[in-house]
Amino acid sequence: MNASATTPTAGAARPVTAPPAVSSGNRGLLLFVAFIAVMLVAPHVGAYPVFLMKLLCFALFACAFNLLIGYVGLLSFGHAMFFGFAAYMSAHAVKVWGWTPELGILAGTGVAAVMGLVVGAIAIRRQGIYFAMVTLALSQMVFFFCLQAPFTGGEDGIQSVPRRALFGIFDTKSDLSMYYVVLAIFVIGFAIIYRTIHSPFGQVLKAIRENEPRAISLGYQVDRYKLLAFALSATLAGLAGSTKALVFQLASLTDVTWQMSGEVVLMTLVGGMGTVFGPVVGAAVIIGMQNYLAGLGEWVLVVQGGIFVVVVMLFRRGIVGEIAARLKRG
Repeated sequence: MNASATTPTAGAARPVTAPPAVSSGNRGLLLFVAFIAVMLVAPHVGAYPVFLMKLLCFALFACAFNLLIGYVGLLSFGHAMFFGFAAYMSAHAVKVWGWTPELGILAGTGVAAVMGLVVGAIAIRRQGIYFAMVTLALSQMVFFFCLQAPFTGGEDGIQSVPRRALFGIFDTKSDLSMYYVVLAIFVIGFAIIYRTIHSPFGQVLKAIRENEPRAISLGYQVDRYKLLAFALSATLAGLAGSTKALVFQLASLTDVTWQMSGEVVLMTLVGGMGTVFGPVVGAAVIIGMQNYLAGLGEWVLVVQGGIFVVVVMLFRRGIVGEIAARLKRG
């Protein structure tokens, strides 16, 4: 065989290969790093630290809720019970028991985790609208308990929660220093959610969402996976509520009402259910409207309703979901 027939000549053109495309996982990490970079400098370029802290707390709350509805397919109408009751527990531990902020946050988060296991064990026995109604009913029970329990302060709530030094070292009395504490907590919570979604456990959750009977036929203990996902979502929602109580030095009935559960649903749907960054964008939209349209009074609710209708009609996948879909088609 002639060697020249099989060996390319020195001057022969070689096929040009396209550079490897950036994977969706790497793109997500790049976006997250860019987001953190922006948030690090935001207070120094005119953004109000208290507004940013509220945004981060609700963004974490929405991300926790999205882990349940977006990746397991379970719609909870009672997630405010974890958010609000953790806020009460954290505020009480810091103000009455004299605990430090980190212990107060851990107390609220731990209580939310236990509640998540108990409520999840009851609720996952049902599916669809029945699951949603069970979570709503249990949430209302928690609301009335918070209304009547002596340690919650009733309609007055727990006010004037002190901001003590974090770990006995870092001062949290100033809004700027507290902001960076909240940012660190958000990064930790978001990283847990991101790792969960991209783990084998997260892949099983997606399989359950897409086709639960098939997941059962493959040998997965579906109820156990649902319970773990529910408890993790409740825990992170409690982390967000505990942090918010220390930021605003207040725990009130507003945090545990069914309207709060509806608000986090709205954030998730507006931003993009089942997307990593959708709840963050949705929280920014809703909290931004509440802050900058506060002068409209109750008309803010009308504006929110109008935006929700527009998103449902034009952005079926939510803002982030629709952008991601169009980028894939492009």
